[in-house]
Amino acid sequence: MASMTKPASESSLDAVYVGIDTHKYVHHAALIDPLGRHLTDRPFDATTAGYQALIDWIADHQVTAIGVEGTGSYGTGLTHALTAAGHTVIDVDRPDRKARRANGKSDPVDAYAAATAVAAGRASTTPKTRDGAVEAIRLVHNARRQAVTMRATAITELKAVILTTPPQLREQLAPLTRAALITRCLRLRPDSTGDRVLYAAKLALRSTARRITTLTTEIDELQRELEDLLHPVAEGLLALPGVGTDSAAQLLVAFGDNPERITTAAQFAHLCGAAPIHASSGTRVRHRLNRGGNRQANRALHTIVTTRLRTDQRTRAYLAKRTAEGKTRREITRCLKRYVAREIHHHITAPHAPLAT
Repeated sequence: MASMTKPASESSLDAVYVGIDTHKYVHHAALIDPLGRHLTDRPFDATTAGYQALIDWIADHQVTAIGVEGTGSYGTGLTHALTAAGHTVIDVDRPDRKARRANGKSDPVDAYAAATAVAAGRASTTPKTRDGAVEAIRLVHNARRQAVTMRATAITELKAVILTTPPQLREQLAPLTRAALITRCLRLRPDSTGDRVLYAAKLALRSTARRITTLTTEIDELQRELEDLLHPVAEGLLALPGVGTDSAAQLLVAFGDNPERITTAAQFAHLCGAAPIHASSGTRVRHRLNRGGNRQANRALHTIVTTRLRTDQRTRAYLAKRTAEGKTRREITRCLKRYVAREIHHHITAPHAPLAT
């Protein structure tokens, strides 16, 4: 879509909505009036100088709100700059596929769509500030999770190699436990003068065992760092039954450094996919399972509930009561996840909580 120039007869101080389509190197901004009419659009470099140029470009207008795509990725730096300049920034999801099929896709089209979403009220999410303790926790937590995934993959590879090794080596390694297997593989000494297949098998097993050992050391170091970051801001959260380091970190990451953006427990439950969704029609009133939201936060709630069902007496009593009423264990778990979401929200947003203050 070609850029549209604002008519000179219009006042430069008219109220406008701004939409920004963010990319790695260039951000595209567009202006619309309160009636949704397209005014003008322009690209800016995704640099500090480009951010300031964009802020100067919209300074002659009465900006009501700015919709930014990708506030947690390509638009993070721009979001910080706009917020520091005193603007109201709204996180905008990319247009759905149906709209893209109907309207096409380009940087100006996406920028105008972001502005329209804010003006129409379809987008209303306050972006995370990503400038405090929770952002530090997120970075360390994600690094640890990636290392855990890589270690699990390496362990699977180690066991797969053993299945196809020569019998004299496979029969020695197959009965061993995981810890003993890794130790034994670290002590293998490949001999290039002997059987080539046996040599290659020992070399692969030793290499994989070394990788597992290195990743284990890395995971332990990141775990200690994560605990040091968590305790000052989540001591009350960690004291709750069933809440461990990984679950607490994931739930804090879902909140962000500005928990005031999630004002009610119902909003947090919906964010975590733990709130039932209306599925009524005609005279039938019902709800269905919410499969949206932050799935990692949903997994954290599920882990907490599973732990409580094993160890917490109150939760076990609730399970027995609802089972007697005819509820299935899956239905009871969903109810408990909603309860835990309310409890977590209360602890994180309470006035005495470090994040709230």
